[in-house]
Amino acid sequence: MLTFARTKLLNYKSVYMQEWKSYQEDNKQRFLDELLELLRIPSISAQPEHKSDMITCADKVKTHLEKAGAQNVAVYPTKGHPVVFGEIKIDESNPTVLVYGHYDVQPVEPLELWTNPPFEPTIIDGKIYGRGSADDKGQFFMHVKALETLVKTNSVPLNIKFIIEGEEEIGSDHLAEFLQEHKDLLKADVVLISDTSMLSLETPSIDTGVRGLSYIQVEVTGPSRDLHSGVYGGAVANPITILARMISTLHDENNHITIPNFYDDVQELSQEERQKLNSAPFNEKEYEQDLGVKELWGEKGYTTIERTGVRPTLELNGIWGGYTGEGSKTVLPSKAYAKISCRLVPNQDHHKITDLLVKHIEKIAPPYVTVKAEVYHGGNPYVTPIDSIEYKAAEKAIEATFGKAPIPVRGGGSIPITSLFESILKCKTVFLGFGLDSDNLHSPNEKYNLENFYKGIETIPYFHKFYAELKK
Repeated sequence: MLTFARTKLLNYKSVYMQEWKSYQEDNKQRFLDELLELLRIPSISAQPEHKSDMITCADKVKTHLEKAGAQNVAVYPTKGHPVVFGEIKIDESNPTVLVYGHYDVQPVEPLELWTNPPFEPTIIDGKIYGRGSADDKGQFFMHVKALETLVKTNSVPLNIKFIIEGEEEIGSDHLAEFLQEHKDLLKADVVLISDTSMLSLETPSIDTGVRGLSYIQVEVTGPSRDLHSGVYGGAVANPITILARMISTLHDENNHITIPNFYDDVQELSQEERQKLNSAPFNEKEYEQDLGVKELWGEKGYTTIERTGVRPTLELNGIWGGYTGEGSKTVLPSKAYAKISCRLVPNQDHHKITDLLVKHIEKIAPPYVTVKAEVYHGGNPYVTPIDSIEYKAAEKAIEATFGKAPIPVRGGGSIPITSLFESILKCKTVFLGFGLDSDNLHSPNEKYNLENFYKGIETIPYFHKFYAELKK
C-alpha cells in the first residue's frame, strides 16, 4: 500500500515528467550544441590576457538566459570580471530560489597533457572533454535548460533568480561587494548550487557540506642575485633547499599537520557519524587504480572518505625556483617559491588559519634566508542540515528521477561564497551537483558525462516543484 507522500510523488512523475521529458528529448541535441559553444570560450579568470574572453562569455550567458525565458537579464560590471543576473517572477508570495554558478574556468596548463585542445570540446565515449565541462559551465548550464523546460511547458512553480559570476576560480574577490550592493535584487529563500559531485548515477548522492580554504604563496630569498653554484655553492644557503626543508616539517610521521593550534576548532565527528559517513560505497583498490597510485597516503587514524571530506588538509599546489628550462645551468638561485593551500572543516575560520599558517612559515625560516608570504583567497566551510526543507527538496528531486534516495556525503572541495550567501543574504545553500570525482576538475582532460548533464536537466525542475510545495 502506497503512502500519501509516495502517491503524490508518483502523481508528479506522471503529470510533469512526461511533459518535461518530452520537451527535453526534443531539444536534446540543441542543449548540447549550445553548451559546446559556451565551452569554446577560454574564460580563464586568473590570466589577464583572457579579460576580453571573460566579457564575451558573460554576454553569451546573458543571451542563453534570455532565450530560456528569464527576465531582467543583465551583465553587471564589477572591479573584476562581470556578474550575470536574470530572473523569472511568478508571484511575490511564492518562494524564491537563487541559482548560483560561475562561467570562469581554471588555467589549462600543462597543455601537453591534454589529449584534445582544452577549448575545442570533444565528445568521446559519451563524455564531453574540455575545460569547464564539469566545473562549472556544464553544471550551471543544466539550470538554464531546466528553466527553459519549465517556461516552455508553462510549469514554473516559484520565482527563480540566477547569479552567474566570473571570479570563482580566483576566490570571488568582488562578490561580497556585489551582494551587499544588490541585496534587494538577490533576495531569496534558498541558494541552489550545482558545482559539486555525486558518487555515481547508480549510487546518487548529495553533498551536505564543503570544506573551507586558505591559500598563500611563499617566497624564500637567499642571496641578492642568482649565483654560480660552483663558486658559491656550499657557502651560501640555497633557497630551494631551505624551502624544501621547511615544507617537510609541516607534516609529522603520522601525516598530521604540525602548525600549532591548527586543529583547535576542528569539529570532530562522533563514532556514529563516522560509521554513517563510511557506509557510502567505496572501493579502495579501484580508487588507487583510477589515480594510478600503488598506495594511498593520509592522516593516520582516518579513512579515505574521512580524509577527503571531514578532515582538514595542507597541500603544496606548486613549488619552483632556479633554472627549469631545457638542458643544464649550474645556478644557485636567489629565490624559491611555493603555493600552499589548506582545506578547512567546521568550525575552522579561514582568516584564523591563514594567520597561523603565515606566522608559522615565518617562524620556522632560518636566519640565512628571508621569507615573504602573500595571502591569496580563502573561505569558510559550509554544512547543509539534512533535516532542512532545502535538503529534503533536493532529496525528493533525486528520488523522482533516479528512483532511489540519495546518500548524504561531505564534499572535499571548497565553495567559499556559501558563507557569504548566508551572512549577507541570510539564506541557506543546498548543493545539487551532478559531476563525478573522476571528472579531472582543475586538471588536463577535464570531462563531463553526457548522461550526467541530461540527468541534471531532468532533475532540477523537480527541485523547484518540491521546494515550492514544502515551503507552503
